[in-house]
Amino acid sequence: MNKMFEQSTINGMLLRNRFVRSATWEGMATDKGAVTPKLIETMASLARGGVGLIITSHAYVEPAGQAGPMQLGVHKDELIPGLREMTRAVHDYGGKIVLQLAHAGRYAAKKLTGLTPVVVSEVPGKEYHEITAQEIQNLATAFAAGARRAKEAGFDGVQIHSAHGYLLSQFLSPYFNQRKDEYGGDIKNRSRVHRQVYKAIRDAVGDNYPVLIKLNCSDFVDNGLTLDDSLQVGRMLADLGLDAIELSGGLLSNAKLSPSRYGIKTGDDEAYFREEARRFKKAINIPLILVGGMRSFQVAERLLGEGTADYISMSRPLIREPNLINRWKSGDYSRAECISCNGCFKAAALGNGVYCAAKKKQQGQ
Repeated sequence: MNKMFEQSTINGMLLRNRFVRSATWEGMATDKGAVTPKLIETMASLARGGVGLIITSHAYVEPAGQAGPMQLGVHKDELIPGLREMTRAVHDYGGKIVLQLAHAGRYAAKKLTGLTPVVVSEVPGKEYHEITAQEIQNLATAFAAGARRAKEAGFDGVQIHSAHGYLLSQFLSPYFNQRKDEYGGDIKNRSRVHRQVYKAIRDAVGDNYPVLIKLNCSDFVDNGLTLDDSLQVGRMLADLGLDAIELSGGLLSNAKLSPSRYGIKTGDDEAYFREEARRFKKAINIPLILVGGMRSFQVAERLLGEGTADYISMSRPLIREPNLINRWKSGDYSRAECISCNGCFKAAALGNGVYCAAKKKQQGQ
């Protein structure tokens, strides 16, 4: 059997192949963050399509951390029954599913939450609230409570969202973090909140439950998080017992080097964090999941074979082709149909949930 379809485990979580669906905002929850039948079917279609591990869209751990409309929430116990229906649907088709825990920070949607967005450091002339040391403790508690709810709902693990400029990512980045207390300064201080959040989650779910993180390898902006500092964060968390890292990069505010880049046309355009991944694999001895423009089975296979990554993560291709992994497993190794136009995210913003706008246009709909 091709190595891409061999079974593997992450802290006891048995995965049927090496393909991961990276967290993707679906825009299919209710306005209160609850699961809907449409969202359940989306998760089920990915499991039916052969995805080994599904990572949900970012679920906000407290109301002030909501990033946008129709976003999944995990901030109260009342959401657990709907979340349990979603995990059951995925398990019925042999898939595994991890809940991504998130707080948007400066990218929170004030119009939806009615709350002033939280930032790591004060922004002069802007209506933000600089998070206090006590609120940071509360944040760790909120992440831990979200993880507990995820476990109760049947999720196979959780992922901490610390990428793309969301709140935890902001702490790591000197571009955002100018604090003078124990949460600012060198990378050990800037990652203090990550260690607190991880320990709180671990206390809530126990040692035998997969806890992952999505981490920027670099912010790719002046005075942002660097690869060397990111590597230090990865090592610190791995030493504490973290189970896997999904490596991404860039900020939502940086269109040129955003996490979802336009125009991926050839294999050379794919895996745009591959060099950073090689550095991580040399330095850190826990599984590495690599996201960033994957479109070709051959590229994915090569990255695994050469030891650049342990798992291959995708988002946009699976919006257009939920059955992509089964297609590749059948021997049809033709390139994913996704053209990297990002029309899917624009479609979700219109309120109808994420879908491939390019495919719909081609079909004359």
